[in-house]
Amino acid sequence: MNILNKLILLALSILLMAFLSPTSQAAGMLPETSVVLVNVAEGEGTMNVTNTDNQAALLYTSLENVPEDKESLLVVSPPVARVEAGEKQLVRFIVQSQRPITTQRLKRVTFEGIPQKDPNAQAKIGVTVRQDLPVLISPADLPAKTDPWTLLEWSLTGRDLTVKNDSRYVVRLNQAFNVMPANLTLELPASYILPGKTHHFELPAGTTLGADASVRLYPVTLYGFATQPFDAPLKKH
Repeated sequence: MNILNKLILLALSILLMAFLSPTSQAAGMLPETSVVLVNVAEGEGTMNVTNTDNQAALLYTSLENVPEDKESLLVVSPPVARVEAGEKQLVRFIVQSQRPITTQRLKRVTFEGIPQKDPNAQAKIGVTVRQDLPVLISPADLPAKTDPWTLLEWSLTGRDLTVKNDSRYVVRLNQAFNVMPANLTLELPASYILPGKTHHFELPAGTTLGADASVRLYPVTLYGFATQPFDAPLKKH
């Protein structure tokens, strides 16, 4: 028996032990939506999180900054809460900013359920599930827009392809996009483009694009669902 087969058998054995163990358990905290929306005009946003496990658990909520925006703008309340089996916990995201928020801002939040330890119970195999969601903060005066990707500006100078987001909206989309009609696939550094950000891409040598060139995007909706591809015009300089 070779090493690969031994490793496969070992992995299968561990999984089988976990499934057959009468004391194995999983903790699951389920948010009610796939994104946290915070309106600055209201001063906060909220999210209901349900404990789908069959016993009480501790809900840990923590905020994370995206690499391009490390300014802390929100406070979570409560950061830790006991949630009974099948019950909901309301988590508040309170705006606390030293400066006015004039553009949409993007953060991340994780919800994690930790089962409570029973000192009288036998050893258990505990599995925790973390939910990682985007947090979108919108200024008070910014109207809702369902297709912010249409505001991106794409241009080509020589072999330098540039995308610029001069809007006040966070644009969420698939990282991969195509330059048409060459069907050249390129990739964004992240699955979003923040307001005021510009990204550059170098096209391969020999790439020829005519006057009908465009960029095919694969955007997602506010709640993260894939929508129809969008062909953005490409300005050539």
